[in-house]
Amino acid sequence: MPSRYFTIEEANATLPQLNEQLEQLMHARRTIIQARPELWPVLKKSIGNGGSKKAGEMLPQFERVQSAVAAIEDMGIVLKDPDTGLVDFLNRRPDGREVYLCWRYGEKEVAFWHELDAGFAGRRRL
Repeated sequence: MPSRYFTIEEANATLPQLNEQLEQLMHARRTIIQARPELWPVLKKSIGNGGSKKAGEMLPQFERVQSAVAAIEDMGIVLKDPDTGLVDFLNRRPDGREVYLCWRYGEKEVAFWHELDAGFAGRRRL
């Protein structure tokens, strides 16, 4: 669970830096898929698990992915899907309930939210 809460304004303020990290991650992903398509599922699975021997074959690209993921997590943002650049920002509603502000790479601003257990399918407009 992330360690901070974001307002809508704070989440939107992270988008330039977040876009940069996601572009780095997605570029490395494309490079891996073009060179060794069978490695991306291994790499994707290892993002939270510290790596694998197979992924070592693409070490420079793997390090780019790890660096981008770490930078995103250090901002307090939850990376949900590295393939599409889907992220969540923990938010506290006025009634005190915790929810996620939901944003996907390419969207102009944070414009959706969902319950903690709802995921992308449960997105609602702000």
